Amino acid sequence: MASRVSKQSAAARKLRADAFARFFEAVREGVFIGTLSPDGTSAGTTAANPHLRHIFGYPPDTSEATVSPLSPGRFVEQADRAALLDRLMAEGRVTDYRIRMKRVDGTTFWVETTAQAESEPDGSAIRVEALFRDVSERKRLNDESWGMYQQMLQAEKMAALGQEVATVAHELTNPLATILSWAERLASKPLSEPTQRGVDIIVSEADRAAKIVRQLLTYARKRRSTRTLIDLTRVVQQALASRAYERGVVNVTVETHFEERLPRVFADAHRIYQVLLNLIINAEQAMIAAHGRGTLVVRTSHDAATNMVAVEIADDGPGVPLEVENRIFEPFFTTKEVGQGTGLGLSLAHAIVQEHEGRISVRPGEPRGATFVVELPIAESLAGGASAEPEAPLTTLRGASVLLVEDERDLAASVVELLREQGLVVEWASDGEKALERVQHGLFDVVICDLRMPRLNGMAFYRAMTATRPELARRVIFVTGDVADPEAERFLAESECRWLAKPFRSGDLLRAVRDALA
Repeated sequence: MASRVSKQSAAARKLRADAFARFFEAVREGVFIGTLSPDGTSAGTTAANPHLRHIFGYPPDTSEATVSPLSPGRFVEQADRAALLDRLMAEGRVTDYRIRMKRVDGTTFWVETTAQAESEPDGSAIRVEALFRDVSERKRLNDESWGMYQQMLQAEKMAALGQEVATVAHELTNPLATILSWAERLASKPLSEPTQRGVDIIVSEADRAAKIVRQLLTYARKRRSTRTLIDLTRVVQQALASRAYERGVVNVTVETHFEERLPRVFADAHRIYQVLLNLIINAEQAMIAAHGRGTLVVRTSHDAATNMVAVEIADDGPGVPLEVENRIFEPFFTTKEVGQGTGLGLSLAHAIVQEHEGRISVRPGEPRGATFVVELPIAESLAGGASAEPEAPLTTLRGASVLLVEDERDLAASVVELLREQGLVVEWASDGEKALERVQHGLFDVVICDLRMPRLNGMAFYRAMTATRPELARRVIFVTGDVADPEAERFLAESECRWLAKPFRSGDLLRAVRDALA
């Protein structure tokens, strides 16, 4: 009887052993049974299942004795191994402990391990039983989700910050416009040399501050594409000016060769600015990476045969290899190291230039480096090839009547004086309601109107005025600090009126008045 019971027990043990063996071989977790020396410096393997070999990259026929997931060579950082073993020995177990490890071929991946450890009775070793899971994909997805969450938080913060920046920047436009206007007025007067030099500095610095404010407004709010007649040379100068400090720090010098009286183009100044700024930054980075300094050469030119104007941005960096040249405008193609570039800058630049019916290309520099060329059709070619009308002289302004609608008294005083010096007959209204009264009782050739005013703003004034005086609809010039505001953008696009961004230069205002009269 005892013999029969013993045989049944042995059979049961064999069944359990066989079941465990099948489970050990089939389980989709890396199973490790082994030992560590008391100081953790060496490890031995008693058993390692096939999935453990798989996740660590061992060949399937590798003997169990050589599969050692806890050996120093399997850890990316030895400090991580020490931390894991210290905790395992101190607490006797770890659960879902995440750590970065190395496969046999040297590639890294993320592992979660659940393990327990117990000292052998004689103290000669520490017995370890552990499960290993490859969680690289899960971590990637978690990181992406966390990244999206962070992007959402950042977008919310930037939206709030953008609103504040836009408000502050807009509030600065009026005092800057006043300073710039009066400084220009002073600069046109006979002055002593020291005074003239000081006034010129005020004009230059006020103009610089104005550009900074416009950039703040542009970047604070997302803008729709809004095209107007632009001076391409001025956009190039703005892009160069925005990098002036960085170039000074890294020893990059600039040479400019601008063609005089470059024909204007019908374009979105902000988007063309983005293209040029991207090319300038790329050129700077290429030169710094190649030899720590460099010379940036920027040219503008006009090709009468093709009715195109061009901007060339040349660097003396390492140049563009032929095999790269054919792919350089492809989305996500980049020669920069991982994490240093998205490969979208040049593809976006290419798309923007194409939207403007233009071309962008790259060619080898001389004697080294690369030259990027942006070509855009001049405004006349977009209008069907009509030849440009010669600009009328400013003397044609004399005798014309102008209504200035501006709530900033000091700025209005400067503009009134400027216009009267040109022989214009000027009346001033401090808000939209007073302007409507003057329009109803007087005849005006041109209206210059601020967009944002108390009581009745420029948009409401325009709609009310055109209802009774439609002949003035195309002879209104708006001045505004809200060039990045979506509502203002829509209104200016729908009205098709001329407009100037505050702070504006006196010459730009006079040209706008002349164009409106023409």
